[in-house]
Amino acid sequence: MIKKEANNDILIAHIIKGIEEVKGNDIDILDLREIENTVCDYFIICNGTSNTQVNAIVNSIQKTVSKALKDKPWHVEGSDNAEWVLMDYVSVVVHVFQKHIREYYDIESLWGDAKSTSIETNY
Repeated sequence: MIKKEANNDILIAHIIKGIEEVKGNDIDILDLREIENTVCDYFIICNGTSNTQVNAIVNSIQKTVSKALKDKPWHVEGSDNAEWVLMDYVSVVVHVFQKHIREYYDIESLWGDAKSTSIETNY
């Protein structure tokens, strides 16, 4: 169990690094471990300002995680229109939104019972 948590922490750190490399905005981590019947342990949510930036964030995450951990997402969905791209790393699911789509779906409110951590950025 401790090894799985350590692996999640390392994966999350590299995902955050990938987001920050291309200046992704409003990064939040939702810890879902205390909620029953969830499909994963964590959601990482961020947004970009355009479909070009959303795709850049997704590509940066994939490149950063692959280079550091030799891992790739089990599934990626939504890259075609790049309004909401979901990257499934099994225990960690990344949601990369355009800002207006993120506000519309408001995932943070849907998972209001989850412990939320906001990541501060310096850009």
